[in-house]
Amino acid sequence: MRPPQKYASEVASRPYDVLNSEEAKREATDRSLLHIIKPEIDFTPIADEHSQEVYDKAVENFRRWRENGWLIQDKEEHYYIYAQTMDGRTQYGLAMCCHFEDYLSGAIKKHELTRPDKEEDRMIHVRNQKANIEPVFFAYPDNKEIDTIVEQVVKNNIPDYDFTAEDGFGHQMWVIRDKATNDRITELFAAIPALYVADGHHRTAAAARVGAECKAKNPNHTGNEEYCYFLAVTFPASQLKIIDYNRVLRDLNGLSKEELLERLQKDFVVEDKGTEEYRPTGLHNFSMYLDGHWWSMTAKEGTYDDSDPIGVLDVTVLSNLVLDKIFDIKDLRTSKRIDFVGGIRGLGELKRRVDSGEMKVAFALYPVSMQQLINIADTGNIMPPKTTWFEPKLRSGVVIHSFE
Repeated sequence: MRPPQKYASEVASRPYDVLNSEEAKREATDRSLLHIIKPEIDFTPIADEHSQEVYDKAVENFRRWRENGWLIQDKEEHYYIYAQTMDGRTQYGLAMCCHFEDYLSGAIKKHELTRPDKEEDRMIHVRNQKANIEPVFFAYPDNKEIDTIVEQVVKNNIPDYDFTAEDGFGHQMWVIRDKATNDRITELFAAIPALYVADGHHRTAAAARVGAECKAKNPNHTGNEEYCYFLAVTFPASQLKIIDYNRVLRDLNGLSKEELLERLQKDFVVEDKGTEEYRPTGLHNFSMYLDGHWWSMTAKEGTYDDSDPIGVLDVTVLSNLVLDKIFDIKDLRTSKRIDFVGGIRGLGELKRRVDSGEMKVAFALYPVSMQQLINIADTGNIMPPKTTWFEPKLRSGVVIHSFE
């Protein structure tokens, strides 16, 4: 199910979890999918997003979008090529449906823990809508034949959608209409050993739970029912770029600036970089913004374990040597003393939040690589919270998967 070409750029929206309700209300145009994925914006004042009236409004809006012809069901099954362009770099994914059993069996691999409250919220939406309104973002090991198929479709066909969103990122989509090509893609993916959740762990877990729930209620379940499948856009791993995910702290845990610097020097080589922005230059090098100055912090040999897929991560190094050891922050998922800033907002956002007095100190990290993510998922490990930030985000509403 997808919007007619003339409405595509207006229906398509940013994902539910990158905007707060106030931002969504300001951004939503009349046909925007935000009315379906963040329906609390249709109330004045903005309603509690977990209230029954908001869940009901989502169902009502989804029905209205179909009745108005702003979302239309394709008559045949297709794969869709979804291309995103950011800073002159384009990545080409395939919009497809994945089977919930593959997630439960581990053939679709995760690298993060989910929060039960967020998972439950997404599950209610999927259950109520009988649809996956927003796709999840997966990666797959590179495959030359799939690359060639995508390249040929893109080269020989005009895109069905082609628009630039308000953030400057380009979005294009091609419907693959040739049946033999679609069948061949299915065959090729059957031989790919694993898919990797890049972004959308809560939506993936919620979709799998709804699939299992529907299976349990259906005595004639075959495994081919539409509820068994959920929507993903899946990209070759080599095309994806992870950007930094940074930390800001509300207090110095009772330390003065001088005491903090002294404590840091036990495990890091610390250098004052002055007032110009300083970005980490490589693995185990960190940037700190404190009291109007940027500092370089390089972890000393022996303070990290590069042979361990979790120990090598800079989020682990920072958590162990700084957040826990110096600031006594034990659980990143529950502590109210820490917040997280996606690298898309730039180092200037870290400076702004400290200079405003809201935060006392900020730490910027070198981004995780796709290979590190794959190594962690393949070994069954879990990354610390708020480790990866993928950009550009998928637009929601370009394709939707309905169970009905």
